[in-house]
Amino acid sequence: MRKLSMIMLLTLTCIGSTVMAQTLEQAKQFLYYERFASAQSAFEKVLNANPNNIEAVYWLGQTMIHRRDTRDTAGAKALYQKMLATNGNAPLLLAGMGHVELLYGDKTDSRQRFETAISLTKEKDINVLNAVAYANIDAKAGDPNYAIQKLNTATQIKRFSDPETYVLLGDAYRRLLDGGNAVLNYQKALGLNPKLAEAQMKIGIIYLTQNNREYFLPAFESAVTMDPAYAPAYEQLYLYWFLRDVNKAASYMDKYAANSDQGPDLEYMKAGMLYISGKVADARTRAQQLIGQYGANVNPRMYRLVAYASDSLGDYTAAREAMANFLAKADSSMYLATDFEEYGKIYGKLTDSVTRNMAFQYYAKAIAMDSLAEDKQKFANEALDLAKTMHNKQAAAYLAGLEYNSIKNPNNSDLFKFGTANYSAGNYKTADSIFCGLYESKYPNEIYGYLWCARSKQAQDDSTNSQGLAVDAYEKLALFGRSSPDSAKYKTQIVGAYFYLASYYNDIKKDKPKAISYMQKVLEVDPTNTTAPNIINALSKPPKQSAQKPKGGGTGQSGK
Repeated sequence: MRKLSMIMLLTLTCIGSTVMAQTLEQAKQFLYYERFASAQSAFEKVLNANPNNIEAVYWLGQTMIHRRDTRDTAGAKALYQKMLATNGNAPLLLAGMGHVELLYGDKTDSRQRFETAISLTKEKDINVLNAVAYANIDAKAGDPNYAIQKLNTATQIKRFSDPETYVLLGDAYRRLLDGGNAVLNYQKALGLNPKLAEAQMKIGIIYLTQNNREYFLPAFESAVTMDPAYAPAYEQLYLYWFLRDVNKAASYMDKYAANSDQGPDLEYMKAGMLYISGKVADARTRAQQLIGQYGANVNPRMYRLVAYASDSLGDYTAAREAMANFLAKADSSMYLATDFEEYGKIYGKLTDSVTRNMAFQYYAKAIAMDSLAEDKQKFANEALDLAKTMHNKQAAAYLAGLEYNSIKNPNNSDLFKFGTANYSAGNYKTADSIFCGLYESKYPNEIYGYLWCARSKQAQDDSTNSQGLAVDAYEKLALFGRSSPDSAKYKTQIVGAYFYLASYYNDIKKDKPKAISYMQKVLEVDPTNTTAPNIINALSKPPKQSAQKPKGGGTGQSGK
């Protein structure tokens, strides 16, 4: 009988351990899917059953740090401190506490805790190495290079096969703005777990920061195909389609809702749907309510929503303030080219001309940030229309340069627009370098480089062309025109060049024979020209003799 009781007791103990392990793994899965409320509840359930479960304590603290609606770094600190009081050598707890210290900017104590945790496990515990690395990736005060060092150590452990390590390596390289190595490590994670939607989504985010739509959109779509329960990828797709297709945005919001906890992110989406459904005032009111409700924990995109809604409602001052808040509070990875386009639009609608001119710097950022030629062109056209409305030729020239430099394979028309925009703005030296330098060398069989080169150089001279800055350029223009198979088409430009040269040599160099020779060239090109013969006749006449004074001088009147 006693023997039977012992067997039953052992059986129940095994069952209890299995259930506990399942509950812990389930809690970690909730955290992976960013179902923070469910994760916190599950970790607390594990700890209610076993308050000394170190792993559950570590992950509960991580959940408290990252839960978006009730972010509680102080609570995580208190949790770790309490457990360290009785488990001072628990490596995971040391890593967790170091993470909290980094979040508070304490680099010295946190590094000591990390090194202690790693030393206690003799650099052989992948979970500890991952935890140390993650702390240094997540906290602004962290050291991503230190994280990479520890993660590389983890990959050398015998029988290593943890995809999370490669995901963290990707995150560390992403923080260093090394997109190539980030993608490479996310791909390594997928090699170990082809269903790891997180890695696939993060590949998409790398391309999203580059605004490379040809790559990020398929990556997000692939992530939800790999794992239809991965809500964070549905959120990315919702955000992409938000201003592009209301039906697709609504569909992705529904899928997100079906695979996530009730909470702020879903409320953000619902507020956004009000906006794209045409309920603009309601959207702004709801976004403002959420900002008030969640305070510092609110997703910065609610400020962006307030900005768009305020712009649509004609409240441009409120729109400018909200967009400024978004850019100040959001991580740069959240920025989209359209954010800067919108900021440019808002500034362009203000009444003060000095403030209004700031619109162009934001359009410039949008142009620089977007990778698609059609988007760059759209932003540039909007900005150029504003510049014309404001009669701001300098802004038009600046934008023309940005547009030209952003085109992968610019053509002659693109270069011509760049050059003439600078000429119109009075940037004659810049126009000179464009037409005399680039255009003539790239398109030597076209007249436009020679013509606008001469005009740009002449514009740098004074009103009498006393320096002769354009002499060589007009000589070159005339030579090109006369030697071209289409010389008849260029008669006006050739004649104009010769008139400039004749004027310079007569008025400035006092060389009448040279000036006459250019008028004769005019007649070679245009025998019907009536002005050239008159000038030739005038220049050919001998100079008039000055009247001689009477001998003895004076007027015959006596002086006083």
